Amino acid sequence: MIGVDFDNTIVRYDDVFGRVALDLDLVPPHAATSKTSVRDHLRSIGQEDRWTELQGIIYGPRMSDAEMFPGVAEFFARCRAADTPAAIVSHRTRFPYLGEQHDLHAAARNFLSRHGFHDDAGIGLPVDCVFFEETKDGKLARIAALGCTTFIDDLPELLADPRFPSGVRRILFDPSQLHEPPLDVEVAASWADVERLLAKAGS
Repeated sequence: MIGVDFDNTIVRYDDVFGRVALDLDLVPPHAATSKTSVRDHLRSIGQEDRWTELQGIIYGPRMSDAEMFPGVAEFFARCRAADTPAAIVSHRTRFPYLGEQHDLHAAARNFLSRHGFHDDAGIGLPVDCVFFEETKDGKLARIAALGCTTFIDDLPELLADPRFPSGVRRILFDPSQLHEPPLDVEVAASWADVERLLAKAGS
C-alpha cells in the first residue's frame, strides 16, 4: 500500500494564496508571490488571525482555484494499472479554527471528484481509500492501520516523528527543495522523481 498526503503533495496552492490574498486586500502585490510570502507579511504586521482565516477560505470555498501537481494523476492511474494499492491520508481539520465554518473535508473530496480521482474511466481511486484525519495522531494511526509500505508527504516533521510507523519507506515531496530531509528519508522534487524512486527499488 502506497500512502499519499493531500495538501501540498497532491494539491498545489502557491498561486492561490497570493491571488486570494490580493482579492481580499490582505497584502500588497509584492507580498503575494507565494504562500510563504503571504504568511510572512501577515505575521509581520500582527495579523496572524487573518492568516488563519485565509487558510480556511483557501482550503474551503477557494479550493476550486487550486490545481494538482503535474504527474500526480498519472501516478495514481499507473498504481491502478499495476494493481498497486494506494490511499490518500491527510491531516485536515473538519472546520477552520477561525472565520466562517466551511466544511474542509467536503471541499477536499469535491476537489478529488472534480479532478476525476473516483472516475472509473479516469484515475479510479475508490472513495473509501481517502482518509481525512482531524489530528496528526489520527493520521499516523491511519498510516499504520492501512499497512502502508511507502508514504509520501511534504512535511519533514511528520516523516521524522518518532511515532511514525516503523518499517514504512518515507519519501519527502519537496518541489521547491526547501527542506533538509530527516535521516533515512528520500526526497522527490516532482512526481516523476517519486516514480523513479519507486521503480528503482522495485516498489
